[in-house]
Amino acid sequence: MKRPSAITLVTFLLAGLFAIPVVTVVAHLFYPATDTWAHLVDTVLASYIQNSLWLIIAVGAGTLVIGAGTAWLVTMCRFPLRAGFEWALILPLAVPSYVIAYAYTDFFQFAGPFQQAIRELMGWGMQEFRLPNIRSLGGAMIVFTLVLFPYVYLIARTAFLQQSVSVLEVSRSLGASPRQAFFRVALPLARPALAAGVALALMETLADFGAVSYFGVPTFTTGIYRAWFSMGDKIAAAQLSTLLLVFVALLLSLEAWSRRKRRYHHTTGQYRRLKRFELRGWRAGAATLACGLPVFLGFVLPALILANLAIGAGDGQITARYLGLVRNTLTLGLLTAALAVPVALLVAYAMRRRGGLAITAAGRIAGLGYAIPGSIIAVGVLIPFAAFDNMLDGLARQWFGISTGLLLTGSILALVFAYLVRFLSVALQTTEAGLQKITPSMDAAAATLGAGPGRTLLRVHAPLLKGSLLTAYLLVLVDVMKELPATLIMRPFNFDTLAVQAHNLASDERLAEAALPALTIVLVGLVPVILLSRIVARSRPGEDAAAPAGGGTERVTIVTG
Repeated sequence: MKRPSAITLVTFLLAGLFAIPVVTVVAHLFYPATDTWAHLVDTVLASYIQNSLWLIIAVGAGTLVIGAGTAWLVTMCRFPLRAGFEWALILPLAVPSYVIAYAYTDFFQFAGPFQQAIRELMGWGMQEFRLPNIRSLGGAMIVFTLVLFPYVYLIARTAFLQQSVSVLEVSRSLGASPRQAFFRVALPLARPALAAGVALALMETLADFGAVSYFGVPTFTTGIYRAWFSMGDKIAAAQLSTLLLVFVALLLSLEAWSRRKRRYHHTTGQYRRLKRFELRGWRAGAATLACGLPVFLGFVLPALILANLAIGAGDGQITARYLGLVRNTLTLGLLTAALAVPVALLVAYAMRRRGGLAITAAGRIAGLGYAIPGSIIAVGVLIPFAAFDNMLDGLARQWFGISTGLLLTGSILALVFAYLVRFLSVALQTTEAGLQKITPSMDAAAATLGAGPGRTLLRVHAPLLKGSLLTAYLLVLVDVMKELPATLIMRPFNFDTLAVQAHNLASDERLAEAALPALTIVLVGLVPVILLSRIVARSRPGEDAAAPAGGGTERVTIVTG
């Protein structure tokens, strides 16, 4: 029997560690059902399922269309402001969904500035013009789509940057128009990346609490919060959490089954510079509008609303406390991202190399935490970690006469671990999509040269995955910066973040005061967003080479089996 490699053993260990919060929650299923669960089934469970399904359908379609379409335009076309849109399309990702929900409610409500301006402009009365209520299921669909389409955009753009020029030129030589080349060639080749981006957006939608709660839309997450924190029934909350996990598992399994044994990778290491289509006239205007509208609605307009509210709140808000909030937020984000990316690379590579049922299942279990609300993960982490702290403290008192205190739960260590459980799937999905592009023959070639799995991973795959890994780092960093539920529950004493400060003020209807920390979240993440976006743009192999425009050949294949 072949001995498992060190990478495989470490992967199983990491998967087991990250599965602790999930196992802690699921273990409560074996407790007897309570009256709360029966009440939920009889009254609101159907609405939880219905609203969650509608959100999945609408947000999935919206993020796919906007994310893939804008990624193709900025990668393969030339039109006004294209270079600015390359990084501007990422900006909505830095804005928490609940912040945009607050801002849009203030702006678009019946008595808000937008409807009042329309009525004054047209001379209509109060009853002659009324927009649909933004605080509704439809409003939640719009907010999530505007906030989450950058997931698809980032990953799809990385995939388009790494695609072959030759295969697109062949499609053009066979009479395909740019639109036909996009739908018949580029989209099928980018399918793993698009599926990964949409899956991330849908998991974030299912796990969101702030926006759906504020809009009054009953979903699984609002039900979990009510069952656990309002009704005090952790068993009913665990059962709802398990249903949420089933939703996500079915989504991921359905997409994986639809691809079956198809593979999408390059079979050459030779690349040429991308030749962008020149758009003129109305086509250039349409491309500019298609890229500019999501940026305006997802970032510019909410930022202007919040900036206006912050200015109205007066100066004197930037104090030493705010600098401390920025420092705390950056510390958590940078540390978690630096840990999540190598862990995701290790797990994804082990799943690719071994491909067995056990290690694949272990990797999927480790990545399911993204579908669980942050508060549930926090409780799942606190229970075993607090028990470990108490046990260690008791042993230290007994053997050495000293107290170790709360080493894990009293510091940021437990909080960072909760972030890793919550956001490992972000890095894992992105890394897996990148690995799909690397031909398996590279592993065989490295093995014939005497390289083991670890050396092959570091010397061959990691350099080729630079764009995907940087994208994963950016996604995790921004997600941690705006994470709220887990931070509220697990943060150490006197250790607040910008997200916590914004939430506390907004929940008290002090939106003007909440605007500054919300804007700061965006500003702090602005520099890494721009820098990493430029690095991703140069991640295409051979992009910096000074090869002639017509030099080199390359081949891209779709292998079916």
